[in-house]
Amino acid sequence: MATLLLLPGVAAARCADLLPSAAPAAMPVRAVQAMDLARLRQIGPSERMPGPSALAVSPDGRSVAFVIHRAEPVTNSYCVGLAVLKLAVGAKPRLLDLGGELPLAEIANRGTVWGVGLPSRVTPVWSHDGRSLAYLRRDGGRTQAWVVDVQSGAARQMSHARVDVEQVAWLEDDRGIVFAARTGRLAEDRARAAEALGGYHYDERFVPMMANVPLTDGAIALQAYVQRLAGGRAVPATREQASRLPVDTIAMLPASPGVEDGQGRRAELRPEPGDAPRNRIVVRLENGEIMPCTAATCHGRVEDIWWLPSGGTLLFLRREGWALGDTALYRWRPGHGEPRLVVRMTDLLGDCTVSGAGLACLRESATRPQRIVTIDPMTGRSRELFDTNPAFGALRLGAVRRLAWRNDRGLEVRGDLVLPPGYRGGRLPLIVTTYTSRGFLRGGFGDEYPIQVFAAHGFAVLSYQRPTSVILDARDEETEAKRTPAEARRHIWAERMSLNSAVIEGVRLTIAMGIADPARVGITGLSDGSTTAEFAMVNSGMFAAASVSTCCMEPWTINASMGPAYTKVMREDGWPPGRYGDAAFWKQGSMAMNASRIDVPLLIQQADREYLTALETYQALREHDKPVDMYVFPDEYHHKWQPAHRLAVYARNLDWFRFWLKGETDNDPAKSEQYVRWRALQATWRKGG
Repeated sequence: MATLLLLPGVAAARCADLLPSAAPAAMPVRAVQAMDLARLRQIGPSERMPGPSALAVSPDGRSVAFVIHRAEPVTNSYCVGLAVLKLAVGAKPRLLDLGGELPLAEIANRGTVWGVGLPSRVTPVWSHDGRSLAYLRRDGGRTQAWVVDVQSGAARQMSHARVDVEQVAWLEDDRGIVFAARTGRLAEDRARAAEALGGYHYDERFVPMMANVPLTDGAIALQAYVQRLAGGRAVPATREQASRLPVDTIAMLPASPGVEDGQGRRAELRPEPGDAPRNRIVVRLENGEIMPCTAATCHGRVEDIWWLPSGGTLLFLRREGWALGDTALYRWRPGHGEPRLVVRMTDLLGDCTVSGAGLACLRESATRPQRIVTIDPMTGRSRELFDTNPAFGALRLGAVRRLAWRNDRGLEVRGDLVLPPGYRGGRLPLIVTTYTSRGFLRGGFGDEYPIQVFAAHGFAVLSYQRPTSVILDARDEETEAKRTPAEARRHIWAERMSLNSAVIEGVRLTIAMGIADPARVGITGLSDGSTTAEFAMVNSGMFAAASVSTCCMEPWTINASMGPAYTKVMREDGWPPGRYGDAAFWKQGSMAMNASRIDVPLLIQQADREYLTALETYQALREHDKPVDMYVFPDEYHHKWQPAHRLAVYARNLDWFRFWLKGETDNDPAKSEQYVRWRALQATWRKGG
């Protein structure tokens, strides 16, 4: 990974506003710009990741510590700092340590380790006496454990591992820390270097779209070490010392470790049958008796659980409502009736942790970015403690309407319709963002499509939430075992057709509302959202322009560019080999095989680690004189992490849809070459053939 560094003096100057002051009352209201979205402050990852809360409550329950970061596109860098905040209305956060780089998360995927481009969740850890904090800080391309004095802010590096440190905790006596790193990767590196001399064997370690060398083994475990504050070398930790570390989350979706109440009771989230992320709550009492919660509210999308410190009362967060569009907090005392609803909201509530007699959480809404709040578990009352981006209140934003509809399978679907500021009626060009619509509507899944900036330039935007799978409720292992290859293949396209219908019906709803212009509808997407957009381009004539961040569902892409391990999994799921003898199957979703009849101008903006997957589609469209343009961003992942790249992607997506849906161009001379190319695409476009 490339290292983004600034000189110390420059870094301090650029990062002076990492902790914001309140927005001046007299600040003039202005339109939102791409730079406003690119420079938003953030606590924790922007997408939900497994692991503990990004908020760490002090032992006395009076303060919370967190790591906050903000992108700086001009210098293509990040400002990162450790802060502490009193859990009291009106308190101001205090910056303890400033510096370092943004650490990125990794996941284990089909046996190898993949970077995903999302920030790691860095949770500070309080010493038992509340005087110090341990946390992970990245400098010079290596993540190490640091310790910071809460009173003075004095910070020092504690670990000096030769690989990234991924976890840290305190010893019971606070005289040292336990940290964990995958030191087994050093031996793997030596073995790979030796293998390279004779050539790497092409096998399941390879993912061609990611790298031209074998990827890291996903089975390499963490090893724990102890470092004393007094100094000396780090030594291997005992089993008891290592048990202080959190659960290893590199597998992305680990089993719930459960939570203890300190009195012998344990609560767990146990998965329910099927592929959907559904759970049920089970409690083990002091005497070992198992007490499952049988209430309907204890099943389904239960996302997190906590015991209140008084003991005996369990809190849990659940997704529910139409298409799971609401966040609900429940309170349950096992053995004393059914759970009681504390509060339900359309806001996104997450990264909660127990603070005193309540919860401290991160909360965001469709038009308000992240802030720290506390929630009373008895009344549901929410108190705002820290707004990470107060200046956003002085920006002119478009109004948001929550929409609900069904697709042609009868599944519940929802989306958020964003309208231009001051909209008073009339038909508008519409842009659809796909996959998820939760929390602050920043840039869609992957944060590449600046929703409010689109709205500021006269677009309506439908931020669509992917509905539940059409087959998940009926799917189980026995059914899967009996399914023939032909049935498995029908299931693949049944799911894609269901998702396609969900999008189409949402667009039709906005047209019926008199808002969307049916002749000027665009669609976007990353990951599954890209697949949704691409399938719609093949199977619907509704869209007049498209932009995707990953591409595409083609025979060669699925069976070759993503490597042998991926091919094996896809074959097990019913996907056929890549040979064109299976053309009848592939043509239902392949853009390359339908290139002659696709008449949707397509922009592709891909990471260098993934652009090989777009070549089959790109070349087919070019050979049929279809308007397609592609950009490749260096040192990027599935989610683009570099600030300058995100700003460039924002700007180009806006330019693309203005050009194709509104006939508008930007007068910036730096963009003249871009428009020369797009006009040439327009001039040579052979519609329908």
